Amino acid sequence: MPIRRRGRPGLIGLAARTAVVAGTASAVSGSMSNNRQRKQQAEYEQQQYQAAQQQAAMQQAAQDAVAQQQAAQAAAAPAAPAAPAAPAAPAAGGVDIVAELQKLASLKDAGILSDDEFAAAKTKLLG
Repeated sequence: MPIRRRGRPGLIGLAARTAVVAGTASAVSGSMSNNRQRKQQAEYEQQQYQAAQQQAAMQQAAQDAVAQQQAAQAAAAPAAPAAPAAPAAPAAGGVDIVAELQKLASLKDAGILSDDEFAAAKTKLLG
């Protein structure tokens, strides 16, 4: 007939209690970590969405400005017949310059161009 202990638990009871506590702590820690990662991912996605919206708005504003400039040049064209030929080239070139500067900036950001190479290419485009 086994003898029952009273008071403190035995070795097996102590090990079982420790396992339950450790398992619960691991589960809570893992859940908190997963929640934190999901929250950070959602914040990152929100920032990316906002950046894309800002970029789209900037591009739309640039297109609108170019359209207004072309409309103003078209309106000025009947008043001075020789003047439209000269402003038309810089307007078209202005759009190309902006695109080229954006390409150069992306190459610089990617690490393909150094600061000196970027400055030289920018000076060549603008000058």
